[in-house]
Amino acid sequence: MEWVERLNQSMNYIEEHLTDEIDYEQLGRIACCSAYHYQRMFTYMAGITLAEYIRRRKMSLAAVDLQSGNEKIIDVAEKYGYQSPTAFNRAFQAFHGIAPSAVKNEGVSVKSFSAIVFRIAVKGATEMEYRIETKNAFRIIGVSAPLDKEIENNFMVVPQMWQDAAANGTIEKLAGMMDTPPMGLLGVSSCNDTEQWKYFIAVSSTKERGEFEEYIVPASTWAVFSGTGTNQSIQELEQRIITEWLPNSGYEYADAPDIEVYLNPDPQNAQYEVWIPVTKKQA
Repeated sequence: MEWVERLNQSMNYIEEHLTDEIDYEQLGRIACCSAYHYQRMFTYMAGITLAEYIRRRKMSLAAVDLQSGNEKIIDVAEKYGYQSPTAFNRAFQAFHGIAPSAVKNEGVSVKSFSAIVFRIAVKGATEMEYRIETKNAFRIIGVSAPLDKEIENNFMVVPQMWQDAAANGTIEKLAGMMDTPPMGLLGVSSCNDTEQWKYFIAVSSTKERGEFEEYIVPASTWAVFSGTGTNQSIQELEQRIITEWLPNSGYEYADAPDIEVYLNPDPQNAQYEVWIPVTKKQA
């Protein structure tokens, strides 16, 4: 229950700071993980991104303020962190379907989006096979792209990277350079709280990097899960890991990259492993 309690403490932090700047790194500290892992965990648990959740909560409260008070639209916009009435109007209309100026009209409906409370739910018993693997630091070479600190802004970045890498011959070149475990094409999310977030398409290799970028994956322990299928199925596996396995595993996120290992690169019938960095929970 400690894991769920920490998530709910982070929800309390959000509620207390909806009219302030919400610090994603602080949310991670409350939940004992990085800001990146917190956002991934939240998205899988809540079914929406953290940024979208915060937007919905702000718009829900903004409607209440406009209905019940004498506050001007520009003041409510500023209260919830919008620098211009135009941006606020756009966000408000996207959520409620009406302009802020129409809220006080009799008979007008607005939406209410309540704060989330996390609970452990018992689902159907389905086995999940995994292994715990501890590795020393290892070197990867490949191509990278910077990632935004709000993960919803990256949803198009990674798929486009893979498309480009397949089209321009990068994947074929990298496949010929792998020579150390883990043997496969790697998708590496290097997203800690002290450096620029990056996503790598790479291989583990001791060869000269040539045109490619080098990165050292730090020593860590990973929980490794195997799967087959499409890109959709790997997302479903990751969701099950976070919502079903992690809460009751005795582990929590460690400060190391997430790794996807593609053992068979066929996008429609892939064989892959999901490596989740973990550390034993402190007693």
